[in-house]
Amino acid sequence: MLEAATLLIFPLCLAVAALSDLFTMTIPNRVSLILLGSFMVLAPLLGLAWADIGMHFAGAAIVFCICFALFALNVMGGGDAKLLAASAVWFGFDLSLLSFLVHVAFLGGVVTIFILMLRSQSNVILAMGLPVPNSLLMAKKIPYGIAIAIGGFLVFPSSPLVIAVTSRLI
Repeated sequence: MLEAATLLIFPLCLAVAALSDLFTMTIPNRVSLILLGSFMVLAPLLGLAWADIGMHFAGAAIVFCICFALFALNVMGGGDAKLLAASAVWFGFDLSLLSFLVHVAFLGGVVTIFILMLRSQSNVILAMGLPVPNSLLMAKKIPYGIAIAIGGFLVFPSSPLVIAVTSRLI
């Protein structure tokens, strides 16, 4: 049961955040709270040392501070900042966090270019009646939660909690 929760909560929360961001351009606060709360419960139960758990929160705090600065400069949305920091806690303060952030940055660029291309053709898309969410075509923002989710999906298998789960199962 513990292993299943560890392997399901993170991806499900990211999927909910990405879909919500895609269709409404918002990420519910409860998604970030569930990510933080479930990490706080699962990490000690999976045998992570308290020092390691502290390093996970240190990494997330650094990500949050950087994201808060970007939010203050109106470069990043508040929901994106909270989701990125809440996701970062699952990766710790090591190479998996760096890998996660690099993936998110790269994918964020790809998502941004794709959405800008879509918006440049919005009249054609609307005229053809293609099923594209209006939020993608009309909003001024970029749903960065999509990039955070895909980056999280790609790096999650190398996260400390997944490694802890797989070592328990072997």
